[in-house]
Amino acid sequence: MQLRPLHRRDGKLWSRYRVADEQLLRPVEPTVPGEWWEAHTPAMWRSTVSGLLDMARHGVILPFAIEVDGNFAGQLTLGNVQHGVVCSCWIGYWVYSGYSGRGVATTAVALGTDHAMRVVGMHRVDATVLEGNIASRAVLAKTGYREEGRLQRNLHINGQWRDHLLVAQTVEETSGGVLAALQAAGVLPAP
Repeated sequence: MQLRPLHRRDGKLWSRYRVADEQLLRPVEPTVPGEWWEAHTPAMWRSTVSGLLDMARHGVILPFAIEVDGNFAGQLTLGNVQHGVVCSCWIGYWVYSGYSGRGVATTAVALGTDHAMRVVGMHRVDATVLEGNIASRAVLAKTGYREEGRLQRNLHINGQWRDHLLVAQTVEETSGGVLAALQAAGVLPAP
């Protein structure tokens, strides 16, 4: 499993996977205008990826494809990248259900966090998660994210403003790297 830059050619599987997983994704992701399938057409992908790649050129967002055995399996994004006295960003991700239960999300979050801290130079990485999103909360906890508080009416999810838990970690908490720590603990297989 690896992270690689997001490409325009990922659109076919992005569309197929997100439409297939509507029942899993819609309850935890930002509200989309219109029908779910309309927000996940090839034309919407072209618009989405163009925007992401433009922001990546400006260093504000780092969009990655999650790849398993050479196949697109989902997406991970480091966003609101800020340098200077803040040195922080957020992490967000989704994995197609056909890859669930194999440690893909956990590995992707570990790799993304390590990249943010060790390559990009971030001091802090945070994420927001719905309290009822047990699977995502487990991934974030396994990868060292600790709960810091509740953000009230933080994001518009599935048609309503929803509270989110704020979780984070800093570089001081990840000496040696998140992925290496999970492999040493036997949570993820060693390479």
